[in-house]
Amino acid sequence: MREMMIQLRVEAEDRRWQERANCLGVDPDLFFPERGASTREAKAVCHGCEVQAECLEYALAHGEKFGIWGGMSERERRRIRRQRALARRGIVGA
Repeated sequence: MREMMIQLRVEAEDRRWQERANCLGVDPDLFFPERGASTREAKAVCHGCEVQAECLEYALAHGEKFGIWGGMSERERRRIRRQRALARRGIVGA
C-alpha cells in the first residue's frame, strides 16, 4: 500500500507541468479533432507554451496515440518515436 501511495505521489509531481500549460481551461475537443480536420487551432495554442516540451515528452513516454500533444499530431509523434528508436540502435539519419 505504501509503495502505491509513493508511486501516485511521484506521478502527480511528474504532471505538475500541466498547471502551467496554455491549454488549461481550453475545450479538450480542440486537441482531438476528427480525422482529416485541421489541427491548426490546437497547434496555435501549443505554440509558445512554456511546457510544450514536457507535454510532448509525456505523450511520447505514455504512448499517446490520439490528439495534439506538445504541438504535434499522432503522425509527427510516430516519426519522433521512430527516429529515437533508430538512434538508440545507432542508425542515424534514417
